[in-house]
Amino acid sequence: MLIVSYDIVNDKLRNQFSKYLSKFGYRLQFSVFDIKNSKRILENVICEIETKFAKRFGETDSIIILHLSQQCKKYCFGYAKHDECVMLIE
Repeated sequence: MLIVSYDIVNDKLRNQFSKYLSKFGYRLQFSVFDIKNSKRILENVICEIETKFAKRFGETDSIIILHLSQQCKKYCFGYAKHDECVMLIE
């Protein structure tokens, strides 16, 4: 599992980055994505960050990628506890 967390001040750049990440996974929280785990996807994401996004970062912008192993456990609270089940909302 790859977890990508970002803090980008510029609204346009932040929206572009979140739209880019949504190609590979889904949003866990406002600025946190769960990305499909493969070496190729990780390399693509890192390459895209370095070539397209990092050049446009401000001094306080940041992206953190966590590559979690199978042994890692996830604990969810609040709305996130429905993360791994299907929900139908009418």
